[in-house]
Amino acid sequence: MAVSPSWPQRGNETMGLYFEEFTVGQRFEHQVRRTVTETDNLLFCALTMNPAAIHLDAQYCRDTPFGERIVNSVFTLGLLVGLSVYDTTFGTTIGNLGWDEVKFPRPVRIGDTLRAVTTVHSARESRSRGDSGIVIFDHRAYNQRDEEVASCRRAALMLKRPQ
Repeated sequence: MAVSPSWPQRGNETMGLYFEEFTVGQRFEHQVRRTVTETDNLLFCALTMNPAAIHLDAQYCRDTPFGERIVNSVFTLGLLVGLSVYDTTFGTTIGNLGWDEVKFPRPVRIGDTLRAVTTVHSARESRSRGDSGIVIFDHRAYNQRDEEVASCRRAALMLKRPQ
């Protein structure tokens, strides 16, 4: 399986791929990485009204199996998908249809640097919209030690190439 080139150009804009440009088994090793900060975790917990001590209370966390605060898993899921956008769906997606099989096999800690890999699981034309198709992506996130920390299967409604 060939790795698709990053950042395809369309005129002056950098965009994702159209429905017809995805093939089953296509793999993207996304070059953009992101180090998770304490501010990321704190703000995300505040914005989503999640006051869980496991994310916010360092003293409490000393007595947990992790020994320290762990990053909010919903932030981790959002970051995982976000790291994939420029190579896959930037400007060419109509919307997300859902996430399945979301897993967090290891915790993300403040200071971890995450990278993402995406594989096209399946693709089919939309039955109700002639201008689009549905692509199912398998996303995986890895920390700086190459340990898998998150995965999900995402369905996206993708634009077809303009006529």
